[in-house]
Amino acid sequence: MIISKKAIARRTVLRGLGAGLALPLLDAMVPALTAQAATAANPVRRLGFVYIPMGATISQWTPPEIGRMTKLSPTLSSLTPFLDQLTVISNLELKNAYSPGNHATANCSFLSAAKAKLTEGTDYELATTVDQIAAQKIGNDTPLPSMELAMDMLTTIGNCDNGFACVYQNNLSWSSPTTPLPAEAHPRLVFERLFGDGGSAAERRAEMRKNASILDWVSADIARIQGQLGAGDRVKVSEYLDAVREVERRIQKAEKQTANDAMPDLDRPVGVPANYGDHAKLMFDLQVLALQGDVTRVLSFQLAREASTRVYPEAGVTDPHHPLTHHSGDPEKMARVAKINAYHVSLFAYFLQKLKATPEGNGNLLDNSLFLCGSGMGNPDVHDHTNLPIVIAGGAAGKVKGGRHIKYDQPTPLANLHLTLLDRVGVHLDSFADSRGRISELLKPASL
Repeated sequence: MIISKKAIARRTVLRGLGAGLALPLLDAMVPALTAQAATAANPVRRLGFVYIPMGATISQWTPPEIGRMTKLSPTLSSLTPFLDQLTVISNLELKNAYSPGNHATANCSFLSAAKAKLTEGTDYELATTVDQIAAQKIGNDTPLPSMELAMDMLTTIGNCDNGFACVYQNNLSWSSPTTPLPAEAHPRLVFERLFGDGGSAAERRAEMRKNASILDWVSADIARIQGQLGAGDRVKVSEYLDAVREVERRIQKAEKQTANDAMPDLDRPVGVPANYGDHAKLMFDLQVLALQGDVTRVLSFQLAREASTRVYPEAGVTDPHHPLTHHSGDPEKMARVAKINAYHVSLFAYFLQKLKATPEGNGNLLDNSLFLCGSGMGNPDVHDHTNLPIVIAGGAAGKVKGGRHIKYDQPTPLANLHLTLLDRVGVHLDSFADSRGRISELLKPASL
C-alpha cells in the first residue's frame, strides 16, 4: 500500500477579489493515516463567554439535585440535550462588583472579577479580562486573537450608573486595565471581518451589492481545492460553504427588509433582523463559522445590555426587562423574569446544538470548546453579586467532565472559575483577580 504524506496547510485560505475564506479542519490537513492521531493528541481548544444581563430568578435557574444531574431546572431545561457536557455552579460571587453594586459593575466585573474605578470620565480603569488573557496565549495562531460581540449598539457615554462611566456597562472585554474592547452588533460587519480580504470595507460592500455571494469571489479557489481533496473532505467543505452562504443570505435578507425602515431602532444597527431571536441566532451562527474556520478561538458575546428595557414578546413577556427585574418579591413578576431568563438560555442552547452538529477531528466543536454562560448579577431586585446564575458547557478536548451541579456552602469567588477555565484551555496562572484556588470538581467525573 502506498501511503501519501502530503497534506494541505491548516491555514489554507480560499482567496478572491476582496475575500478570504478559511477552511475547517480537514483530513488532508495532516499527513495521511495520521489525522485521527494528530487531532486527538493535540486538539484545538476554544474558550467563550455569553453574558445574560440582570441576573435571574435563581429559584427557577438552580437544578434540584446537587452532584450528578439527571434533570435540569425550568430555566435551563432547553439545555437538556447537552446534559452530559454541562456543569451548573451555584453560590459564586463577585465581591469586587460591590462598589456599590450596580449594573455597570455587574457587567465589567463578569470577566475581570476586578473593582472598577469610580469615575464618569475617561480616566476609567479596570483589569485585563479572562478572555483577553486567554487570547494572549491561544489566540496567537489565529487571524483574530479574539472576537467581541453584542446585540446592542453600545455608544452611550458619560455617567450610566451611580457615577460609573458608560464604558463599564458597554464593554465585557478589556485587553488592559485602561483598554476596553468595543463589541460589534452588526452581522454584516462581523461577516466582513471573518471573510473580507483586500480593499476597503466600503469597496467590499459595493461589490457585494453586485454579486450574489462572497463565495462567487473565491469560486476558482473552491474548484482548485476540491480537486485536491478526498470524498469525505469534499463533503465537509461543501457543507461549510453551504453554511457560509446561508448566513450571508440571512444577512442580505435583513438588510433588504430594513433598507426602507422609516423608524429605525436607535439601540440596534441598521440592517439587522427585526426579530431579536433571529438577530441572536445569526450572531451565534457567525461565531460557529469563526470557530469552524479557526479564525478565532476566543469569544465574548453580550446577549443584552445591563439595564436594557428590551421586551421579549417571543418569550411571552411584553414588560420591559429592567423594570421587571425590580420585582419586590412579586411572584408574577419573578415568573416573567424567569421566562426571559429561559429564553436567553434557549438561544445559548441553539448555539450549543450548532457546535455539536459541526464535526471536528474525532468529535465536534462542542467537544473541543468551553463556554461560560451567566450573569454578573444574582438577585436583580437588590443588585447583588452573589449566587450568580452560572452554567458551563463543552468538553475542552476531554479536560472537563460535565453532568453535575456544584453548590458551595459559602460564597466562592467567580475568579476561581475563571482560573480553572484558563487552566482547561492550556493557560496556566497562579491566580486570577481575587481567586482562592481552582474548582477541582470540574476535573472529576460526576459521582454516581
